[in-house]
Amino acid sequence: MAQSYDLIVIGAGPGGYIAAIRASQLGMKVAVVEREHLAGICSNWGCIPTKALLRTADVLHTAQHAKDYGLTLEGTITPDVKAVVARSRGIANRMNSGVGFLFKKNKIDIIWGEAKVTKPASGSQMAEIVVGKITKEIVQPQGPVPKNTLGEGTYNAKHVIVATGARPRALPGIEPDGKLIWTYFEAMKPEELPKSLLVMGSGAIGIEFASFYRTMGVDVTVVEIMSQVMPVEDAEISAFAKKQFDKQGIKIHLEAKVSKVEKGANSITATIEKKDGTSEKITADRMISAVGVQANIENIGLEAVGVKTDRGFIVIDGYGKTNVEGIYAIGDVAGGPLLAHKAEHEAVVCIEKIAGLPNVHAMDKSKIPGCTYCNPQVASVGLTEAKAKEQGREIRVGRFSFAANGKAVALGEDQGMVKTIFDKKTGELIGAHMVGAEVTELIQGFVVAMNLETTEEDLMHTIFPHPTISESMKESVLDAYGRVLNA
Repeated sequence: MAQSYDLIVIGAGPGGYIAAIRASQLGMKVAVVEREHLAGICSNWGCIPTKALLRTADVLHTAQHAKDYGLTLEGTITPDVKAVVARSRGIANRMNSGVGFLFKKNKIDIIWGEAKVTKPASGSQMAEIVVGKITKEIVQPQGPVPKNTLGEGTYNAKHVIVATGARPRALPGIEPDGKLIWTYFEAMKPEELPKSLLVMGSGAIGIEFASFYRTMGVDVTVVEIMSQVMPVEDAEISAFAKKQFDKQGIKIHLEAKVSKVEKGANSITATIEKKDGTSEKITADRMISAVGVQANIENIGLEAVGVKTDRGFIVIDGYGKTNVEGIYAIGDVAGGPLLAHKAEHEAVVCIEKIAGLPNVHAMDKSKIPGCTYCNPQVASVGLTEAKAKEQGREIRVGRFSFAANGKAVALGEDQGMVKTIFDKKTGELIGAHMVGAEVTELIQGFVVAMNLETTEEDLMHTIFPHPTISESMKESVLDAYGRVLNA
């Protein structure tokens, strides 16, 4: 007979492994099917190892500007690319192993293979999942397989969560080849630094790699089809960040697209079409394609059991439930925003709803923070100024520059700002946007405030420690109401 579970999760990324752990905590018998590596793209190829690379870039930047801090460093500071990549991959492997330990600790079975849902749950009948041999090419070694690992076969479950994530999107005619045209996989482990790099797309992935490679001394050009870098961000914050990128020497082409790529022996030549109808050719050693991702919805049986999809993503309600009984979806495969922390929260909401816990709140996507770890960092939550106006809201907008913040000046990080947006009638904080040093660590203060339905009065009465960059957050609130103190 097929082995049965209360829950089977397909995919061991941030959403999948958190769902499995929470379910186990609530007394469910759980298994996770994985075909590649534990911890998913985030820990192996995305969120974590990219931050390791960017940390190296930060250290290099600081060392190169030692004189600004009254220090003299002798000799030339030269990046050792192999060592930089090895550090990043080591951190990824550590995170991978950590998830394996958590599965063992929580008595979660790992089923190694490729899963396909062959029968949905119906009444007292469990859903059926067939796990077959892995056919996908593994990007990196799976590492040591935990002892609690099962293999190919048929399994049954009362509930099935699809958490299969997403992969890089490829444009027709400009498909990545792993050598001259990279995705983030290749961009994270270069054997040597290219002298020049063309980045197609200025979303979080594209602009982070542009920032990393430029700091490492590479000549970087970014091509973005929209009218601003980081198109999802507030226009004012985006414009501020672009000025900093310009100063760093990153060449940015807005309202332009790569229409054609010709490959040479060890370089590419891209034809760039601009909004005004003109075009130019740019030659670079390597190119990164960062034009988004597409969900992994193929070959897992969704069509056969009738799971509804829309524009390449699984359709769910606020609790992760699909239109088919007993089948749920979380994370990137279930649509944007495509963020690891969204997947993790979605996982907990989904499991607690399945378990019948009281007062489970549906996912509120308006309060999900976004962070981009370029230099300068960018972070935001809620409505941009443009979106608030589109909704017909009367708003108050506050701004505060890091140039007027003592801690930022002392750190040599005075290029930044905080922007807050309030509903004029109610005083509700409806948006917060930041650019500058460590704003990805600061944004959570505004996220908590929004979840608590904080008004401007609450924030004005909150005491922020001095000296900290976080004081800029309060000053921005004060500025929205004509009460700013340090500007």
